[in-house]
Amino acid sequence: MFGSTKASNMSKQTNSPFAVQVLMDDLRDTYVKTPRDQTLRDHFDRLLQCDRNGIPVAKPVTFTKSGETRGIVLIDGPGGGKTSLVDHALRVHPAFSNAAPNTMPVIKARVPSPATLKSLALEILAETGYEDVSDRRQRWVLWKLVRSRFQMLGTAVLWIDEAHDLFQSGTPSEVRDILKTLKSLMQGDGAVIVILTGINSLWQIASYDGQVKRRYTKISLPELSNAKDGKAISKQMEVFCNRAGLRPPDEADLVQRLVYASRNKFGLCIENILHAIELALKSEADQLTMQHFAEAWAMQEGCDYRGNVFLAPRWSEIDLAVPVIN
Repeated sequence: MFGSTKASNMSKQTNSPFAVQVLMDDLRDTYVKTPRDQTLRDHFDRLLQCDRNGIPVAKPVTFTKSGETRGIVLIDGPGGGKTSLVDHALRVHPAFSNAAPNTMPVIKARVPSPATLKSLALEILAETGYEDVSDRRQRWVLWKLVRSRFQMLGTAVLWIDEAHDLFQSGTPSEVRDILKTLKSLMQGDGAVIVILTGINSLWQIASYDGQVKRRYTKISLPELSNAKDGKAISKQMEVFCNRAGLRPPDEADLVQRLVYASRNKFGLCIENILHAIELALKSEADQLTMQHFAEAWAMQEGCDYRGNVFLAPRWSEIDLAVPVIN
């Protein structure tokens, strides 16, 4: 189910701090593929035109005579790995991986703080390389400039990460203005595909009305479960251990505890595995164990023995309702 994009093994040569740092940087740079990658690719490919050979190109499909594009809303809770998923998909997609010089087929913008239409426009302009613009300009002027930059750079995709932040503190009229602005970017000459990623409340906002809802397809990333994903998680842990020169753990219920401790989120699960491996290497262990996971999780959560999922006998009764930060 899961698969590392790096196949080479890295034998442990030394546990010096620098060697551990280099190895951990390499492991954290590894992208772990899952079925979610194909799901996103399927949603995305239908939004792109293709050449005569069926190869997608960096040009949006238009779905109406007026030249309307479509978008994607991808949602998951904190720690799910949604940002890494979209970033990897766009980075390796054949339509964008060999972009022509002086073009930017993909623009990624993270919602700034404070989150307003004007601040978002300024953020997008900065991402296009256009930073010398006064924030005193009127909002509509800035968005007109955004559209002009997209056309000049051959932009096909605008990805707004943490998009829920745009709507959380806004009034109903401000929310409508935001949705209308995004809608305008998906219409007419130079229209782009809009990708919005965020937490679960994002879909409720993005589907504010029927006209908005029909412009986006929805991807809700599934949560991990031991029954469905346990074997794949165990296999991925073995891959990481082999590259780190460690024997994999042999505790029978470790993966169950790991999935629970990670709030059933894929991204947190990978982070917890890597943190435990780091501690194992620093302690010069030759095997990854439950104790390393317990120590790593205690550092992350600030909990004692009774609240540690990797130590408590009745770990499944521990309340993990405290929100985690992505």
